[in-house]
Amino acid sequence: MHPLDPGEPTVIGPYRLLGRLGSGGMGRVYLGRSSGGRTVAVKVVHPHFALDEEFRARFRREVDAARRVGGDWTTPVLDADPEAAVPWVATGYAAGPSLTEAVRDLTPLPTHSVRVLVAGLAEALAHVHGLGLVHRDVKPSNVMLTMDGPRLIDFGIARATDGTASLTSSGVSVGSPGYMSPEQILGSGVGGAADVFSLGAVLVYAATGAAPFQGDSSASLLYKVVHEEPELGALDGDLRDLARQCLAKDAGERPTPQEIARRLAPAGADELVAAGWLPGPLVERVSRSAVRILDLETDGAGVAEQPSGPVPFGSSVVGSVGSVESSGGGAFGPPDPSYAPVRAAASSPSVAYVPTQTSDRPSGPSSGSPGRVSVSVAATSTPSGADGRGRKVSCTLVLGVAGALAAVTVGTVFVLGLLPGNDDGSKDAGAQPPAATASDQPGGKVPASYRGTWEGQAVAANGAVPMGTFRLKVEQGKVGERFAVMTQTDQLGGVCAVDLVLKSVSEKEIVAKGKGQADSAAQCTKNTHTVRLRPKGDDLVYLSENAESGNPEARLSRA
Repeated sequence: MHPLDPGEPTVIGPYRLLGRLGSGGMGRVYLGRSSGGRTVAVKVVHPHFALDEEFRARFRREVDAARRVGGDWTTPVLDADPEAAVPWVATGYAAGPSLTEAVRDLTPLPTHSVRVLVAGLAEALAHVHGLGLVHRDVKPSNVMLTMDGPRLIDFGIARATDGTASLTSSGVSVGSPGYMSPEQILGSGVGGAADVFSLGAVLVYAATGAAPFQGDSSASLLYKVVHEEPELGALDGDLRDLARQCLAKDAGERPTPQEIARRLAPAGADELVAAGWLPGPLVERVSRSAVRILDLETDGAGVAEQPSGPVPFGSSVVGSVGSVESSGGGAFGPPDPSYAPVRAAASSPSVAYVPTQTSDRPSGPSSGSPGRVSVSVAATSTPSGADGRGRKVSCTLVLGVAGALAAVTVGTVFVLGLLPGNDDGSKDAGAQPPAATASDQPGGKVPASYRGTWEGQAVAANGAVPMGTFRLKVEQGKVGERFAVMTQTDQLGGVCAVDLVLKSVSEKEIVAKGKGQADSAAQCTKNTHTVRLRPKGDDLVYLSENAESGNPEARLSRA
């Protein structure tokens, strides 16, 4: 477990967070604790998924389905909020390492442990398939090893992302190369047999320390899964036969989970677990981990138990109820305000978000002091449908979009049409100061007033979307040369870097060509766009004409 970084949430719904358990392509997992003392795992999806209405619908359905999964060898879904600006789900916490960690840090499991592991997972899959569900992402990192048996985790979110538009932009795939079944890879119908294929791959990994399909790239792995036979290493006996059957290319030739469980544990896996199933080094590790978790204390007072529901901006973000202004460079309170605790109210609050300008960039008829964000909160109830959940441009939509985009990077492509007043014609180009030329400054060099390191909070879409921290380092340079680098760190720790090449310079404005660095993360666009730097008092205003990122802007102060 990792300690929380300064920019990470400390509370999600009714759970106070103790640390970060892990992160991946679809979100982050935190260790949390309720005011009643129950320890939970809270999984939060990456904000860009929340923009996709198809994802939200799938997430809602999958959470409802996952709530039904209550059999042995799984972790129950305790709470969830599919309607939050950034959806999350809380499950029971499995006190122990993942199979990946156990094999990596220690050794492959002994034969007896492997038999109990696979028998327990098979019983879990039999229960899940009996409900008409398919896990679709059975892999070592989703298998936890606890004193009272294995646990299959991570239901719901993987399937919710299947087929959504967010998949194309993020590069996230449902399933894991090397553990996906051939039919998953080929896009044909996926049923319970796909989970059995993945279970066979987990069996091989647990017993040998290596996956049955290996390659230098995802493409190589996927090819081998579809076309080549698995590598079973030193696996022998009935476990080798079982693994080979589970890894059959033809789904119809694989055994069912019930058959696997009966072969490995005729009297049930719980009887084998009760007799002791983990080797000594793992027992010691699990015991130490459990003690550390019990000793963890949350900071501050406990969090009042709250019903799951949409998470509005809490007091830590907008202060007292009313019209609140947060000054300073478009600051939006603590990062990702959608994680704020639910505020108790007699009725559902109606929240209107009113963005104001952070810079000289024209933004239509709205007015406000530069570098400020106004949030207006009124405790009224305005349901718009039978289910009481309106999708008007007010509380649900505007807060959902603004909060969901809290961690959008300068490179993430999102649907700007969801935000009012942000179409291509919303900016009055004629209102921009005339571009300066290199002749305005002798030799085209950067004035001393611009040079140095600057930092501040950024927003996009006319102030509606928090973008995290912009850090700009400006050095001496001439027209046509790179003279500055802007590094953005979003609220989930994602980093994008943009090189600035000098186009024109004067005492009033620098015009540069911005281009995302080639080695930036996958979510960062690498397109070319115009960036303007303008002094404003002791600060420097950063204006990016990058429509793919919502035309980010920031008011920066010297670091």
